[in-house]
Amino acid sequence: MLQASIAEAKTQLTRLIHQAERGEAVHITRRGKPVAVLLSEDEYTRLRHGRKQRNFWDLVSEMRSDPAFEPVDWSREEVDSWRDRRPVREFKMQCEKSGPDEPLLQRRNRPS
Repeated sequence: MLQASIAEAKTQLTRLIHQAERGEAVHITRRGKPVAVLLSEDEYTRLRHGRKQRNFWDLVSEMRSDPAFEPVDWSREEVDSWRDRRPVREFKMQCEKSGPDEPLLQRRNRPS
């Protein structure tokens, strides 16, 4: 694994790009910790197309269609028992265009 500090990468960018083009990934570090990777365009494209980001609901549907998926059967009472029963803390929400005593709903529905 080839590594270069940010300072080295600034001064040796052309050499590092040539190495990346040959298929060697170059890890860029800051204070010894990896922060970036320099890849060839071909490798980046391969990685990018290999894992397309999927929609959340498509993932949920896929999970539910799996034969090993077993839905959780918790009662409303059980879920309700997990809730925090401590008293709610008081706070006042203020809007720049209104005073502190004006209710939030009035502020939201007021024309600008």
